Amino acid sequence: MASSDNPILAPILGDQLTRTLASLRGRAKDDTVILMMEVWDEATYVKHHKQKIVLIFSAMRHFASELRDAGWTVDYIQLGDEDNSGSFTGEVARAVERHDPRAIHVVEAGEWRVQQAIDEWPDKFDCEVEILPDDRFLCSKAEFRDWAQDRKTLRMENFYREMRKKTGLLMDDGKPEGGEWNYDSENRKPPKEGLEAPERPLFEPDEITREVIELVESRFGDHFGSLDNFGWPVTRDEAEKAADAFFAERIEKFGPYQDAMVHGQDDLFHSMLSTSINLGLLDPLELCERAEQAYKDGKAPINSVEGFIRQLIGWREYVRGFYWHFMPGLESDNKLNAQRGLPEFYWTGETDMRCLADCIRSTRDNAHAHHIQRLMVLGNFALLAGINPREVQDWYLVVYADAYQWVELPNVSAMILYADGGKLATKPYAASGNYINKMSNYCGDCVYSVSKKTGEGACPFNALYWHFMDRHRDRLESNHRIGRIYSTWDRMDEAKKQEYRDSAEAFLDTLTPADSSWARTD
Repeated sequence: MASSDNPILAPILGDQLTRTLASLRGRAKDDTVILMMEVWDEATYVKHHKQKIVLIFSAMRHFASELRDAGWTVDYIQLGDEDNSGSFTGEVARAVERHDPRAIHVVEAGEWRVQQAIDEWPDKFDCEVEILPDDRFLCSKAEFRDWAQDRKTLRMENFYREMRKKTGLLMDDGKPEGGEWNYDSENRKPPKEGLEAPERPLFEPDEITREVIELVESRFGDHFGSLDNFGWPVTRDEAEKAADAFFAERIEKFGPYQDAMVHGQDDLFHSMLSTSINLGLLDPLELCERAEQAYKDGKAPINSVEGFIRQLIGWREYVRGFYWHFMPGLESDNKLNAQRGLPEFYWTGETDMRCLADCIRSTRDNAHAHHIQRLMVLGNFALLAGINPREVQDWYLVVYADAYQWVELPNVSAMILYADGGKLATKPYAASGNYINKMSNYCGDCVYSVSKKTGEGACPFNALYWHFMDRHRDRLESNHRIGRIYSTWDRMDEAKKQEYRDSAEAFLDTLTPADSSWARTD
């Protein structure tokens, strides 16, 4: 057992790049060794988008440099180091041999599988292991469990209101600012012709980032995605500049157009801050306070500010609590028994459906698509076509730079695919081509006609929608939010119903399933 003169070993994971992390707060710099690890297991458990790997490794290396400049001792293991064991546990074991710490202080992991490994450390290492809560979140796991414990339904709106009260954000003497808890009804404007948004700032790769880009191209060349447009913030300073640009140039119109989609306009008025938030470079509460101040200063309308705050203290906090509350079962849920393989075009972008092709192009080029593209185009198609949840989960986890399982899995399994049977969403988010046509400019130049319901040249979403509703009638008809849809179906004559079934099945027969090697190394 190490003596009291030996240091504390503080492993910091790749999404814990926060100076005020619980394992560092109050620690003496001369009594602490920070361990940071680039490991093969984390880079390849799915074949992450090239930009995602560059982002995380570059941000880690920059953070380590900043810590050293601030006087900390940092033991940094690069991926290419000769003796790199390839796993967190293996690297902690090697660090224990090097530093003989009296204790290991580590903040709990964001992902279930990593936490399972950390939970074994007390039995593996001959020193004290203290696992600290990640208090960068406003709602602890225990608080979420208490909130969820006796509820028949776990609705995000109810949770969000509790978070508003807890933080005091947009509250006026115990009541919501402006008299309403949310302003969704004001935040659904379709894009007007010629709608354009200011370009988000892109950050030129410095020497550290260029080295990581070379590493990724050489070691992960068969992974999905392009590095040509890499410009993500990799330091807190860059992330702050990205936040400054959002609050100065885009928050005003963020709310009204947050659900809009425009061909070739990949970002519109979205903040593009999720990568920095999920890495730990930006504090979500500080961002919410900046948004609230913008409203108070008359620089942003309440609907935009409330929509932004809801995404952070509502949705983000909620899905994190939901994830830990329902894991590990959430990963294998498939209540709709969806078994079709993921179509190859999700990886290649080779489809005549203009909406899907554009969303996949943005995903490939930027490791990003905004939330409505993810939910109502890419996700909606996967739901309607009955794609196997595990394959869809893998795809979303691979392709987006802000995707970690704690945030990806509830959004995909429960929100998009309704695979949990309705614990999270009040209904499946299924839609025909009409929704996409209303909220985008995709349909005008598409080879398919959104106004044509069945047959050759008809928008596939139209027949797929009714095919989905028909085959899941037994489960969905009693849902009060969508039950009336079956009245419309029942008014159709049998020949029309069969046209929808035949058109959907004919289209589904054209889909080529993707090889599993796109997402995972066998």
